[in-house]
Amino acid sequence: MKLIFASNNQHKIEEIQSVLNDDELSIITLKQAGIDIEIAEPFDTLEENASSKCRTIYELTGRDCFSEDTGLEVEALNGEPGVKSARYAGEERSFDKNIEKLLLKLSDKQNRKARFRAVISLLLNGEEFRFEGITNGRITESPVGSLGFGYDPVFIPEGESRTFGQMSLVEKNNFSHRVNAFRKMVTFLQTTTKSR
Repeated sequence: MKLIFASNNQHKIEEIQSVLNDDELSIITLKQAGIDIEIAEPFDTLEENASSKCRTIYELTGRDCFSEDTGLEVEALNGEPGVKSARYAGEERSFDKNIEKLLLKLSDKQNRKARFRAVISLLLNGEEFRFEGITNGRITESPVGSLGFGYDPVFIPEGESRTFGQMSLVEKNNFSHRVNAFRKMVTFLQTTTKSR
């Protein structure tokens, strides 16, 4: 089966491809599909953004596809930055500025609990299915590590003492919210394909 991944984020593409079994599923990037557009994320929920991105590509191509939206939800900040995670400090989507703003807002908070939540929207023959992945953890006092992307240098997943920013891609995949949601989707596809 071939699916278009409706994302221009190279980090996310690499993460998904790193756990892919090519015998079961082939992922086509937007670039490989000849699509060069920036897909808007105008909605207030991860679910709506994921659905909208997926629908946009499906309407352009008529081909089965999936998209993903992720947010970092910090308990002491009532779920911020959430759906605004990529643009938390402004439209330029600066990882460093986003982290700086987050740590500043948490500077007087004892509670550092947070979670990454990923929502995948899959369109098969025009029918939508959704899958969610969650990684619980906590926010550090300052960035540690230079690997990964986004908030990885300030997020320590449960059961670990290191941030995502200190982990290789293989190590991060053991905890990853995105990989978790993707594996749910793959399991669903395997079951659906066998039942047809």
